[in-house]
Amino acid sequence: MKSILITGGNGFIAKNLFEKLDAGKYDIQSVNRSQLNLLHDQDVGLFFKNNQYDVVIHTATHKSTRNATENLDMVLENNLRMFFNLEQCRESYGKLISIGSGAEYDGEHYFPMMQEKYFGCHVPKDSYGFSKYIMSKIVEKDAKMIDLRIFGLFGPYEDWEIRFISNACCKAMYGLPITINQNVRFDYMYVNDFVKIVEWFIDNSPSQKCYNVTTGIPLDLLTLAGKVIGVSGNNPGIVVAREGMKPEYSGDNSQLMKEIGGFAFTDIDVAIRELYSWYANRKGSIDRSKLLVDK
Repeated sequence: MKSILITGGNGFIAKNLFEKLDAGKYDIQSVNRSQLNLLHDQDVGLFFKNNQYDVVIHTATHKSTRNATENLDMVLENNLRMFFNLEQCRESYGKLISIGSGAEYDGEHYFPMMQEKYFGCHVPKDSYGFSKYIMSKIVEKDAKMIDLRIFGLFGPYEDWEIRFISNACCKAMYGLPITINQNVRFDYMYVNDFVKIVEWFIDNSPSQKCYNVTTGIPLDLLTLAGKVIGVSGNNPGIVVAREGMKPEYSGDNSQLMKEIGGFAFTDIDVAIRELYSWYANRKGSIDRSKLLVDK
């Protein structure tokens, strides 16, 4: 049985990995900051001195979303410090799967269906993208590391106050209009599919170092909002603040599909229906007042 460590245990990705990876197949441990502060090199060193893992899945990140309360000027330093503290302990694990981002390609130079070979053409200007860019550069040179570049994930446990599909589900559930700042084509992947892809990388030795983990089927936010409304049975309407389209955020997944082969993504309508049902069963935990102000 392979031993797996998941960092960032309180986060959306980590919660889904811990819940959905096969506990009968893996010995899984998930740690949050209170259990292991990845910013403290001595704590990390002592932890790995006492623990060995076949696979480390690094999901921990300094929160940099619109509702972040921590110092945003520390995003670059903290993301890199966590990553390099893990890298320093590389003898204590067999493989590290780093959860990367399409932001590595630099938001000022996005274009539809970016391929992995586009990486390095531009250095990201923002701190989050730059931190992921540097990590990916290290991954390229480290035989034990893999970078899975995600573009958009949605599913249970994500931040429903700001994440579009979950936010739309919660607004429709309360009969509130779904709001869009500006329309954009986005490649969203259901987190259940992402977990299955991560499982493939746990069990196999890939031929490449970095992969775009996308569905290859970008959809615009208006279309997604319409799908949510259709599932909800309500008709709260859709409000778009600005006309036009922002640059598409999507990645070519040909390299991933060639590697893992024969993967069938969950139909987007099925995924949205499952997620809406998940929120409907937890409606009491969703604070309606927080849906009235877009962040």
